[in-house]
Amino acid sequence: MKIRLCEHNKGAGKMCKLLKKEFPDGNIKLKNCIKKCGLCHKSLFAIVDGKAVCAIDSVELLGKVRSLANVD
Repeated sequence: MKIRLCEHNKGAGKMCKLLKKEFPDGNIKLKNCIKKCGLCHKSLFAIVDGKAVCAIDSVELLGKVRSLANVD
């Protein structure tokens, strides 16, 4: 699973740590910019295997990423 987070997105650092713990074999990186500025300013988000996933908070985003990975 490839996950990218923008370091300018509020909560991305914390989210990156959570995702690395949850998916230790995943390819998870905090990038300087992933060119999704509209999403970045509106909500917490991640790019998961090329698909943008948005959420209100880290709990919701982690749940959405889990569902994409078919892990509960």
